[in-house]
Amino acid sequence: MSPSLPPKPLPEAPQAPRADVCLLMEGSYPYVAGGVSTWTHDLIRSHSDLSFHIVALVADRSARKLAYELPPNVTGLTHVYLQDPPAGWRWQPGTGRLLRDLEQPLARLQQGGGLAEVAEVLRLLAPRRGRIGKRALLNSEDAFRMVVRMCRAALPDASFLEYFWGSRALMSGLFATLLVPMPQASVYHAISTGYAGLFAARARLETGRPALLTEHGIYTNERRIEILMAEWLFEGADTSLALDKKKRDLRDLWLDTFASYSKACYDACDRIITLYGGNQEFQRRQGADPARLMIVPNGIDYAGYSQVRRDPAPRPPTIALIGRVVPIKDVKTYIRAAGILREDIPDLKAMILGPLEEDPGYVEECRTIVKHLGLEQTVIFAGRVRLTDWLGKVDAIALTSVSEAQPLVILEAGASGVPTVATDVGSCSELLMGRPDEVPPLGPGGAVTPLASPLDTARELRALLLDRAWRERCGQAIARRVAQSYDKVAIDRIYRAIYDEHIAMPTRPTHDQQDFQLSGAA
Repeated sequence: MSPSLPPKPLPEAPQAPRADVCLLMEGSYPYVAGGVSTWTHDLIRSHSDLSFHIVALVADRSARKLAYELPPNVTGLTHVYLQDPPAGWRWQPGTGRLLRDLEQPLARLQQGGGLAEVAEVLRLLAPRRGRIGKRALLNSEDAFRMVVRMCRAALPDASFLEYFWGSRALMSGLFATLLVPMPQASVYHAISTGYAGLFAARARLETGRPALLTEHGIYTNERRIEILMAEWLFEGADTSLALDKKKRDLRDLWLDTFASYSKACYDACDRIITLYGGNQEFQRRQGADPARLMIVPNGIDYAGYSQVRRDPAPRPPTIALIGRVVPIKDVKTYIRAAGILREDIPDLKAMILGPLEEDPGYVEECRTIVKHLGLEQTVIFAGRVRLTDWLGKVDAIALTSVSEAQPLVILEAGASGVPTVATDVGSCSELLMGRPDEVPPLGPGGAVTPLASPLDTARELRALLLDRAWRERCGQAIARRVAQSYDKVAIDRIYRAIYDEHIAMPTRPTHDQQDFQLSGAA
């Protein structure tokens, strides 16, 4: 990986050559380092004879540096600026009529719609693409009138000002995704739902080519956590004694909109892939066709990570949290656990190995807790590092996240023989304790703890640090489990078979052809 920019910009659609696979990335690769981005980078490199076009869905037009050096088989890079869709003409005839026609499908998308509504919005926008944009769709007097009508119909008791800005933000992302030029590819592969999934639905509708989805974490669940915690969506405390919520509010508006995009993506995709069985249950609940569901776990470079050797040099007991310093990783629980653990292990070193630039405010809050607890000599923010340089110096890792799918760090550390203490989220329990069908049972590769529990995290880490025999048994068990079930070589073969199958599929009818079926891929 390298933060340097390429020698020259890659072509954007439609100038880029037709790619075998178009990867749809929201808020991640190639600009943000992390598990999903690393997985994507490795996927591209593992299929070096296939060409890839990247669609990077980012917030705005701010200058960005690449977190990864793009492989040579990436032939194009298209940006979708979710907060800043194309400007379009200042005025054109028929704008009022267009917005009146858009009003109902847009309203349904804010209340749990799906692929049919996306198809209708595309049908209305398509003849004006290249001319229509935010000037007419967001900034015009007709657009304002539309938002007033939508607010009265959907949330009559909400603050109009809050509805206006919330709805505008949602529609900005929608229009940005639907108006950007479409890269040409044989297969479109979204690495989440949300706006990336919306783009996949659009690609299926417009091009007739197959769409695939890989969900590492369930996007709607992660957005639910963020939205419910968002102070800017707080409308005041509910002081009633009623057990049931009576009215929709602005949080429902956001949640229902992202649920609509997920439904549209599920209906459009030929394969809906996730990492473990628990995620599939969420996908079924949200309307995914069980016949299209598939489990493909994450794989890691077992051969490489298994070569990491323990550093024989004397050092203090060392733990590490490996990941971005952001709220969803709950780094504060890790810091508090380190404070508890230091009472029994005074020379403890608690490393934080991961990027610090994504949420500077949260990083500062974490540093304040470190100072408040007097842990300046214990907790060390090392920033982004080369993991193989550190795993030989770490006795155990901690993962305190409030939401995960199948964390690569557990597998990478495990292949090196390093056990993990992790919260009971995603597939962490399955990774550390083994699946029910594991034959032969390999034993625990660490421990699983409740969410937001510094005491439990510290207790399990203490057991690993102070009992060398237990630590070694856990390290051996997780190393064997990774070799048996999570070797990337085998996982790459599965994805290659999926790509080959769908690249070879014939092009199907598009949304503007009468025989197109909105029920999904035939």
